[in-house]
Amino acid sequence: MTEISTDIVNNTIIKRPNNSHKGTFGRVGIIGGTNNFGGAIIMASKACVYSGAGLTTTFTDPVNLSSLHTHIPEAMFVDFNDLDSIKSMLNGFDVVLIGPGLGTDENSLTILKTVFNNIQPTQKLIIDGSAITLIANHNLDLPDAKLIFTPHQMEWQRLSGIKISDQTDENNQKAVNKLNATVLVKSHHTKIYHNDDIWINPGGTPAQATGGMGDTLAGMVAGFVAQFSDTTDAVLSAVYAHSAIADKLAEKQYVVLPTQIIEHIPEFMKANEKKTES
Repeated sequence: MTEISTDIVNNTIIKRPNNSHKGTFGRVGIIGGTNNFGGAIIMASKACVYSGAGLTTTFTDPVNLSSLHTHIPEAMFVDFNDLDSIKSMLNGFDVVLIGPGLGTDENSLTILKTVFNNIQPTQKLIIDGSAITLIANHNLDLPDAKLIFTPHQMEWQRLSGIKISDQTDENNQKAVNKLNATVLVKSHHTKIYHNDDIWINPGGTPAQATGGMGDTLAGMVAGFVAQFSDTTDAVLSAVYAHSAIADKLAEKQYVVLPTQIIEHIPEFMKANEKKTES
């Protein structure tokens, strides 16, 4: 097991080229947010944009449109009930994140199946939250894509069949290899499994025990993966940044809110960008 280090982060967050444009830093589609869980998709979308993704499109329930544009006007909106739009637009994204606030009803299942049936092998698909529960509940076949799962321990239990008490590194890695994916198992010290490698995040604080933390992390992972070439290091760096920002805020706060973490992402990335050219 390897601890995520600042060296990984510093080498991942590269200086932006002078001739950059919004297409340089990746196109991300984020899908979720039923009428009861609009906050989840808004936090995920805002975290993605604040992490530096060039273009972010949010597919969500129309009831969330006003709030989405109020909180994150940089994100574009598509009605997630419009399956034809999902089908026609999906392949235009470098990264797709599905799950924050998606829900587990029949409509949610239809949306998830539509994504699975139209995603391409070259695309990165991040599967979070209730999308993981839907896969487990309906025994869905996984699509041919570059898969990244971001479960908390109970969601990982549903997906892997491994009880929380039995979630050892050995058992987890066997399940990860069957999924042929990168898996972030979120806990006090989140662990990341990829092929035969395991990383542990050194940061984390009980001040983060607030709803929306996972949605924010998923959005950060999407933003980092969209713009940095080494996908594994991008995932590791997003995880590290998420908790490092929270740890700093927790020095003066009893509770750290996900929205506060989001506001500090650009500052953290600037402070930790690579200091020399490649």
